[in-house]
Amino acid sequence: MILATLFRQLFHKPSTNPFPAKYMPRSVTGFLGKVASGEASLHPPVPVPSDLRGKLAYDRDKCIGCKLCIRVCPANVIEFLPDDKKIRIYVARCTFCAQCVDACPVDALATTPEFLLADTDRFAGNLIVDGRSAIGIGDETSIPDPEDPAENPGETLDSNGEDDPSEPESPPRDDSSSSHR
Repeated sequence: MILATLFRQLFHKPSTNPFPAKYMPRSVTGFLGKVASGEASLHPPVPVPSDLRGKLAYDRDKCIGCKLCIRVCPANVIEFLPDDKKIRIYVARCTFCAQCVDACPVDALATTPEFLLADTDRFAGNLIVDGRSAIGIGDETSIPDPEDPAENPGETLDSNGEDDPSEPESPPRDDSSSSHR
């Protein structure tokens, strides 16, 4: 068994993707400038497999508020919104296991092929899925307006445009599961 796996891996083409270039450029910014001017070209990314478990999509209209997705989520990334009887998903903590998708009785949750989710703020609009501010099933991605506090609840500005220290910077979360190891 181990020898068969070893020989298969020895003679199998590596699945490493040389994206965006075959070799690492000295300056990524310079390389991207050359790409923009047509002097260089990007290597195409590896095609996304059809069964990729990427970013979660949530159809708010289909959701019945049964909380089955919350019960099966091993990373506790799904928050129930009792006023709306809907959910909010914090994608930055998601393990992309898709157990919530399998558990949903009305198919309100699905996985998308979107996987490039890196961001410096884990409460950014593209990392919170609630059916309004992020991608929904069959919808295009809508980017929330950073100036509108209704669309960007993680940031509160005072009248001078500065952060208001009296307001919390992020939504409540369970710190017991996010311990550093």
